[in-house]
Amino acid sequence: MPVHDWTRVSAGTFHDFHTAWMTAIRTALNEGLLPADHYALCEQFAGDVGPDVLTLRSAEPDAGGGGGSVAVEAEAPPKVQFTATTQMDLYALKQRTLVIRHSSDDRIIALLEILSPGNKSSRQAFRAFLEKAVAALAHGYHLLLIDLQPPTRRDPQGIHGALWGEISDDAYVAPLDKPLTLAAYSAGLLKKAYVTPIAVGDALPDMPLFLTPADYIPVPLEATYQEAWRGVPRRWRSVLEAAKT
Repeated sequence: MPVHDWTRVSAGTFHDFHTAWMTAIRTALNEGLLPADHYALCEQFAGDVGPDVLTLRSAEPDAGGGGGSVAVEAEAPPKVQFTATTQMDLYALKQRTLVIRHSSDDRIIALLEILSPGNKSSRQAFRAFLEKAVAALAHGYHLLLIDLQPPTRRDPQGIHGALWGEISDDAYVAPLDKPLTLAAYSAGLLKKAYVTPIAVGDALPDMPLFLTPADYIPVPLEATYQEAWRGVPRRWRSVLEAAKT
């Protein structure tokens, strides 16, 4: 199913779809994509920053990949268009005030977030989101960011361009015909990005979600998008589908 132009509907309408999509991804992961010692939860994370975040947890304090995960180099490198590697200067990050914590004893492995219009609605909101993402990588949490919102003056090269500019001296320039972004990050000592730019009308590829710096699971974005789309009210389906004709 081609990606829709979600700017044609209200932020609340996208939020409803966003919630359903996150739930569909959680279900797919928990029904067998994840190794047996990992599980996924939809939850609010880091206070009021980001209303819908999927967190992956390990049931054992030192559990690694294994199970259904794929080794990056040995078996199947992720099928993405761009990759990049950088080493974060952790000393430079000590001045950041955002700290990600959770009361659970189970260890957080990774975060997945679908950006909403609200994440880009103001300089303060965007800065809060960006700081949360940078802090997550600094703490060793792998990330998968799904951004179907068009670039703004705060992220003219998309969310990956903004995030990579925070942790690396290397610039990323998004293709003009592919302004939306799917970006996975492996958060080992060296931070590695796996980026696929997309556009309205494209089918969604699977994207890697890392469980260790070298092991990932493919997240079925297309199938889960379709599952969430089934619940979109006809009133808004007609608006979004009319944009493709």
